[in-house]
Amino acid sequence: MRPLDLDEFVGQVEILAPGGALRSAIEADRISSMIFFGPPGSGKTSLARVIARRTRCEFRQVSAVNSGVADLRKVFAAADDLLAYHQQRTILFVDEIHRFSKAQQDALLPVVESGLVILIGATTENPYFEVIRPLISRCELFEFKLFTPGEIGTLLDRALRDRERGLGTRGLALGSSGMEAIARASTGDARAALTILDTAAALVAAEHEGIIPDDVVAEAINRKPVFYQKGGDLHFDAVSAFIKSMRGGDPDAAIYWMAVMLTGGEDPKYIARRMVIFASEDIGNADPLALQVATSVTRAVEFVGLPECRINLAQGAVYLSLAPRSNASYNAIEAAMKDVKEEGTRRPPKHLRDAGYSGAADLGHGEGYKYPHDYPDGRVRQDYLPRDMKHRCYYRPVDRGFEQELSRRLRELGDVSKTDEGESS
Repeated sequence: MRPLDLDEFVGQVEILAPGGALRSAIEADRISSMIFFGPPGSGKTSLARVIARRTRCEFRQVSAVNSGVADLRKVFAAADDLLAYHQQRTILFVDEIHRFSKAQQDALLPVVESGLVILIGATTENPYFEVIRPLISRCELFEFKLFTPGEIGTLLDRALRDRERGLGTRGLALGSSGMEAIARASTGDARAALTILDTAAALVAAEHEGIIPDDVVAEAINRKPVFYQKGGDLHFDAVSAFIKSMRGGDPDAAIYWMAVMLTGGEDPKYIARRMVIFASEDIGNADPLALQVATSVTRAVEFVGLPECRINLAQGAVYLSLAPRSNASYNAIEAAMKDVKEEGTRRPPKHLRDAGYSGAADLGHGEGYKYPHDYPDGRVRQDYLPRDMKHRCYYRPVDRGFEQELSRRLRELGDVSKTDEGESS
């Protein structure tokens, strides 16, 4: 099958403009390491392959989703042999490079610096946020744009005519309305547009020639696979199902929805952050270790990276799913913030105010304050809220897990009225 050449590449006219930096470097065979960033289906992988062909470089591709440092070292060793014995350079294409951990990105620095490999990293994220600064400083950055409807139309026309790589042997065509429908449904994503076209071609009879009927195109659009993208419906639905499964105590379901997110390309750091929130919102002090587990998972994700950090995430999700439940801390801060918003900010009682500056004593600040460490058990009863709020009750521990102990401590302190009859604001 004849591969795509540079002159046939559709889209990204700014990046590949004649006389521009990238095109000139390709044509002069003087390319250096670079990072392509932009939305899915905008041609990042395709252009990397075109560059490798045009410059006669060996093309090696890895995905940061399921590759680690060991995989990179194999590529480095092969690149070293190829350069030493055949004087051929290697382009290392790293898809989803933002999903490499800092340590994994660090492993790329020596070979990029030495020129052993020419790195082309691809990411859908802003590289300044997701790629380490030393790596960015060694690479040129190129931003890819979504395809225009006209460019999508060109790609579809080519796919219908190309007898080697497309549907040219079928004798199919698209009417203007069908072309517009696919361009609209694909929202600038070339991969999505070609998937719809393939589906439409499969839906018409094998002997059908000529224009694909509009109703077939519409059916193909409805059958188009839902691509998991951050910000899309599937993203929010999967996250919601993940949280609700942990909240309901079903570790199997939690693990499944986590697998959906990871397989779909979700950033593992995002999943870890949701677990940290869950640990305080839904478990709280019923199991104080839950927050430690969640924050440890977050650290592990940053330190280990994919694919191994999926195990850390799974361990954390199982623990959180089976931990005792309490949303008392969540309810407490929500109720307190509601009071602040509705009633305004109160000043603390004078004995609690700052007395550490000149003139504070003249204002009565700190006067009458009881220092808890001067009393048995290091505690003392005094007003810690304004007098008209002294019976407000925000924190109501549940009778589960460690909060049973916290409830007992509150009773020992004489705050029985707060835990049983306190006013809920």
